[in-house]
Amino acid sequence: MTPTRRALLLAAGTVPFLRVPARAQASAGVLRFGLSAFPPNLQPWVSTGASAGTVKMLIHRRLISYDEKGELRGELATSWAHGDDGVWTFRLNPAAKFQNGEPVTAEDVKWNIEQIAGERSTAYMRTQLQAISSIETPDAHTVRLITREPVAPLPHWFAGYNMGIIWRKSEANNPIGAGPFRVTAQERGSSMELTAVPNHWQAGLPKVKGIKLTVYADENLRAAALQSGDVDMIEYVPWQSMDAVEADPRLSLDAVEGPFMDVVFNGARGPFTDARVRRAVAHAIKREDIVKAAFFGRGKALEGIPIIEGSPYYDAELAKGWAYDPARAKALLAEAGVPNGFQTTLLATAQYGMHKDTAEVVQQHLAAIGIQCELRLPDWSTRVSLGTRGQYEIAIHGTAAENNDPDGLSAFFDTSLSPSHGRSYMVQAPRTVEALAKGRAEFDPARRIEAYKAFQRAALEEVPMVCLAWRSQGYGFDKSVKGFVNLPGALTTSSGAMLEQTYFG
Repeated sequence: MTPTRRALLLAAGTVPFLRVPARAQASAGVLRFGLSAFPPNLQPWVSTGASAGTVKMLIHRRLISYDEKGELRGELATSWAHGDDGVWTFRLNPAAKFQNGEPVTAEDVKWNIEQIAGERSTAYMRTQLQAISSIETPDAHTVRLITREPVAPLPHWFAGYNMGIIWRKSEANNPIGAGPFRVTAQERGSSMELTAVPNHWQAGLPKVKGIKLTVYADENLRAAALQSGDVDMIEYVPWQSMDAVEADPRLSLDAVEGPFMDVVFNGARGPFTDARVRRAVAHAIKREDIVKAAFFGRGKALEGIPIIEGSPYYDAELAKGWAYDPARAKALLAEAGVPNGFQTTLLATAQYGMHKDTAEVVQQHLAAIGIQCELRLPDWSTRVSLGTRGQYEIAIHGTAAENNDPDGLSAFFDTSLSPSHGRSYMVQAPRTVEALAKGRAEFDPARRIEAYKAFQRAALEEVPMVCLAWRSQGYGFDKSVKGFVNLPGALTTSSGAMLEQTYFG
């Protein structure tokens, strides 16, 4: 049975939960992992957060992924190249198989791209893949992508955790991937078990028999579970616990900077349709207070577009474009016709302390310029749903770029893309969108730098979102856990893929 694209994109299944004592799992070579949130669903192409992404990367394969240094490497594809004819050509690994034993073919890849790009699709990468005008499959292991305009970062599009390739004949509620694990049990909201696929086509993967994912939505309980030995490893080590993890001779902390906190807006209605009001928000917030309150000093202020210092696209002056200036913020509100401010609501979540703490600091500083915010703090799943549907006025978000190429910021700054909880809802930022498109089409390194500096200048004026603070993001694990690497910079949220090469030693 071949599902309709709408059925596949909206379906999510469950399987029975099997209770197994935690210590027995550890002795049987099962990695016990502390997850920060239960995946709202495991739809392969829909964005529901990094915790869901971790599971999806283990049960599916992408065309391309990232190695330990953050460089592109083949997964289902063995090579990819951009020709003089403007066509991107991908060669597939002839050994690749789906978990039902069917070979991964060019027709499967073509079908996946067509479903993702479909007009009724709810896929995260729908708009990007609509830039592909036609797909050629000259043989079973060759895919040729013809794009409407040149797309320099196109390989990165296929490396995101929402780009799993599934068997084209999958049933709607059972998408069949090609990854080294399959979901064998779950208890909705609290735990999930992954079991290694026998004789996986990627020799040597995975390196454990299974992974037991237990949800600790309370970050302090998650840290306590690691310190007590109830789990072998956790994601999102709370910043207040990082010192203790580093000091524990039994444990290791692997933390990198790259994720950031930000504010997104509803641009469909209300005061935030005005870019001057959004700029007022940008200048009103003293970001050092967020670094202290939410991250215990493990981060730094982010007063511009999130491009890491040292990148060829970094500009020191532009990096201060939204510097703290409450007088400027008040002047902007006056220019926008609301000199005395206004009442609004601020959406965040209490499930992650960093979101709640950031929201409270933002609330305090916005009140100082006359914007009075009522906090709304639902659970994470509700926060995702409200954000995607535009049912908020202003919201706190935490994320990382899709990758370390500046085009990886398009997911948050390109307001022409389909709705997502991670970007502003229906905000108009045409100059920003145009500058991103120019950089995306440019292969010459020098001209790409100029294009992305133009993007930064446009975004500082149009304010598709407001960036707040870089944050350190860490994984904590028992020193018996080997092989795991926290990927550099923006890629840290894709580090869950490294669990397939993690083992006990």
